[in-house]
Amino acid sequence: MSRPPDFSGTYTALVTPFRSGKLDLGSFGHLLATQEELEGVVIGGTTGESPTLDENEWETLIQEAQRQRKSPKLRIIAGTGSNVTAQAVRRTELAERLGVEAILVVAPYYNKPSQEGLFRHFSAIAAVTRRPILLYSVPSRCGIEIAIETIARLHEAHPHIVGIKEASEQCWRIDGLRAALGKDFSILSGNDALTLPFMALGAHGVISVASNLCPHPMRSLVRSLLRNDLARARLLHQALSPLFQHLFIESNPAPLKQLLARQRLIASGELRLPLVALTPAHARALENTFADFLETSEKLSNPRT
Repeated sequence: MSRPPDFSGTYTALVTPFRSGKLDLGSFGHLLATQEELEGVVIGGTTGESPTLDENEWETLIQEAQRQRKSPKLRIIAGTGSNVTAQAVRRTELAERLGVEAILVVAPYYNKPSQEGLFRHFSAIAAVTRRPILLYSVPSRCGIEIAIETIARLHEAHPHIVGIKEASEQCWRIDGLRAALGKDFSILSGNDALTLPFMALGAHGVISVASNLCPHPMRSLVRSLLRNDLARARLLHQALSPLFQHLFIESNPAPLKQLLARQRLIASGELRLPLVALTPAHARALENTFADFLETSEKLSNPRT
């Protein structure tokens, strides 16, 4: 594996807790406190149900994250992406004023722009900030993929575009990104289940869904890979793998919020439409998988990691 750049490590794509239709800032602060051992959190991303947040709610979450974190080492990364370029630009400008450490920008969804359109979209965003920018390529949700050639072009034109959350399921993309962008361009897996193979090929960490629920095992997995301890990483991956799969038994973050509420890490598993609670059969399967995971969790604890 290549030398880890500044954005190596484990970052949590934090959920947005709701109660009676409003932000539950008490639960938000409680959950944030469980993340202090990690490298950072993403606020207002897909797992945070960003399309359902209005501008004031999004700003409140960023401000609360800044206020409630206990360690300045915990980076606050703001999700500012939109399929409307002007809106993404406005949120990026606001995120910089709010003092976030970095910005995560998803590919425009639904519009299906060309690669030239993607280049101009991300360039417009990069032009209004000097904060580090992480691109976010997630073809399953956006219907398009940011081509490696486009990423290289963006990085050359805007050097503060420093990395990518790679949420494809294509291991060859890691090889291609490494070859085109060099060892210092940060590649973070956007899929918990692919953290091990992506990092084995040269990625530097993960922006994780599962770490909302189990930050220490995810941190241990990533740190094992960063120090090339593949035997321990394989053991951790195998223990976590069924949970990774069941956290997507229905649309994220519905399964995750159910477990977070059951563990009293948030007060309610409430979602905003169009997302709804799990079907009873899927809820039972999820609970059984999590119970099995808890039985093995002691084996994942190791002071060395």
